[in-house]
Amino acid sequence: MKIKLFLGFVALMFISYGLYCLADPSILAGGAGVVATTMTGTIELQTMYGGLQTSIGVMCLLAVFQPRFQAGALMALVFVFAGLAVVRVSLGLAHGEFSGYNVLAMSFEAVALVIAILLQKSAQQVGDGVLNS
Repeated sequence: MKIKLFLGFVALMFISYGLYCLADPSILAGGAGVVATTMTGTIELQTMYGGLQTSIGVMCLLAVFQPRFQAGALMALVFVFAGLAVVRVSLGLAHGEFSGYNVLAMSFEAVALVIAILLQKSAQQVGDGVLNS
C-alpha cells in the first residue's frame, strides 16, 4: 500500500506539472527563471518539462494499477531523483545559488529519492521472497 501511495503521489505531481508545462511553458519563467527565446527553445521546454515529466507520471500511474511494474518504476525513480538531486545540489554549491525554487525542488527530490530507495528495496525483497519460496 505504501508503494501505491508513493507512486500515486509522484504520478499526480509529475502528470499535473508536466501537462501544465506542456500547455504553457512560459510558467517556467516566473518560478525557475527559464525562458525560451526561440520556437526551438519552446519545443525543448515543452518536451523536457511537459513530455518527459508527464511520461514519468504515467509510468508511475501504470505501476499503481499493475503491481508487476512497481519495482521497475521505483528503480527508474531512484535514478530520476538521484540525477535531479545530486546535480541540483552540486550546481547550487558550485554557483552559490540556492533560490527558493531550487531549495524547494532539491528538498522534494532528496526526500523522494530516499523514499524511492526504501520502497524499491522493500519491493525487491518481496519479489525475492516470492521467487525463492
